[in-house]
Amino acid sequence: MTTQFAREVFKAADHKPEFEDRPGDAESLKLALRTLAGGVSIITTGEGEARTGATVTSATALSVDPPRMLVSLNRTSSTWPVLEKSGFFGVNILGPSHEALANQFAGVGGLKGAERYRGFAWSRAVTGAPLLDDAVAAIDCSVEEAIERHSHVIVIGKVHAIRLTGGRSLVYQGGAYHKLG
Repeated sequence: MTTQFAREVFKAADHKPEFEDRPGDAESLKLALRTLAGGVSIITTGEGEARTGATVTSATALSVDPPRMLVSLNRTSSTWPVLEKSGFFGVNILGPSHEALANQFAGVGGLKGAERYRGFAWSRAVTGAPLLDDAVAAIDCSVEEAIERHSHVIVIGKVHAIRLTGGRSLVYQGGAYHKLG
């Protein structure tokens, strides 16, 4: 290591980044979590005109052995009561071509319930959950446990089937969608 290079490395290490300390409140937590990029999925549930769903970044694997998924939903969302009643759900992992669909299921444009499924091809999974035909991946689950805490319910899903079509995921960070790669 050259002397000049070593000085620059140590100088950079001494530089303290700018930051803002904030209280541990809801607004600060929202701001912090907006910096975290998350994969975009649609949680689907219900049948016929009772179908509904929600766009989430909170779908993740709880366990691979046994295969279990974890999803966090707002208890006041229109999706939770339908999911609770049906007992099944699909985790549809979206790709870059699905931005419009992500917005539909996020309620942009005022679409509700079965209207959110318009314009895209869907099929039924083993449990009955609606799965997006061209999702990057789709995971068919039944509710194993639901834990209500504060404003949300944590849904643990037993995995029954998985559909893989491949491709890159759609990512959400800083209030906007991003395409990987």
